[in-house]
Amino acid sequence: MEILTYVLQGILALMFLMAGFGKVTGFKMHVEAFNNWRLPQWFRIVTGLVELTGAVLLIVGYWASTSAMAGALLLGITGIGGILTHIRVKDTFKDTAMILFLAILSFVLFFLYFS
Repeated sequence: MEILTYVLQGILALMFLMAGFGKVTGFKMHVEAFNNWRLPQWFRIVTGLVELTGAVLLIVGYWASTSAMAGALLLGITGIGGILTHIRVKDTFKDTAMILFLAILSFVLFFLYFS
């Protein structure tokens, strides 16, 4: 079970590092997405910083499990916000599926550490 936890932690850290970096640096895809969701661009940067913070906490979590728990919980809650954003603008399930999947994996990782 420990190996599964570490692999899941690494996958989530990598995914949120990439997503957070893209938001903070202003990749065209993220700028257009936040325009589509009718959210201000400063919120894109805040979201990116939260995702980067969660990813760093997951990485530190290899040595300190409480950091991994905090990072997983932070990213899971952020994922819920992303899901609600997709629902608010009536995006398709295809558009919502990735953040839904990442949120579920974040909560699974949190509960793996919690138990």
